[in-house]
Amino acid sequence: MSLPDSRAASLPQGDLKLLDTAIAQRLLGASLVARLAYTAKDGTPRLIPVNFLWTGEELVVGAFAGTYKIRDLRARPDVAVCIDTADGLPQVLMLRGKVTLAEVDGVLPEYATIQRAGMGDEMGDAYLRAIDKPGLRMVRIGLRPTWVGVLDFQERFPAMTPEPVQAALRGEG
Repeated sequence: MSLPDSRAASLPQGDLKLLDTAIAQRLLGASLVARLAYTAKDGTPRLIPVNFLWTGEELVVGAFAGTYKIRDLRARPDVAVCIDTADGLPQVLMLRGKVTLAEVDGVLPEYATIQRAGMGDEMGDAYLRAIDKPGLRMVRIGLRPTWVGVLDFQERFPAMTPEPVQAALRGEG
């Protein structure tokens, strides 16, 4: 269900109802790379690209067990995620919250879905067969957002886009 643009424009940043906006739904359903920000063992920030699947309630990322990322997320599960476009005026979805981690034997089902969506069925299946070896352990990283932000610079915060930029994007000048 998508909120009307007029209603979405009045929602404050942080409101979970922003997940129901057309922009959020479009970005969550697109084959885009998200950026996952978390805190590493040494206390410094990390920002990494990740493929994801939106279940309707949770953003899911698959990872291999035993990596630094998993170690760090177990210690500090607070994360931020950004999904955005850069063609024309940017559209940005920002999520925050604590991740949950669940380790599984073999290929994580959501990871398989993500790979097939990105590579196509044939290449995705070949890749999955290549990694699905005895002893494979994966981790399901799940984020149920507790804070949501949306930027589009047209309906939400149009005043933040300078007029010369808006004119250029309209093809004027």
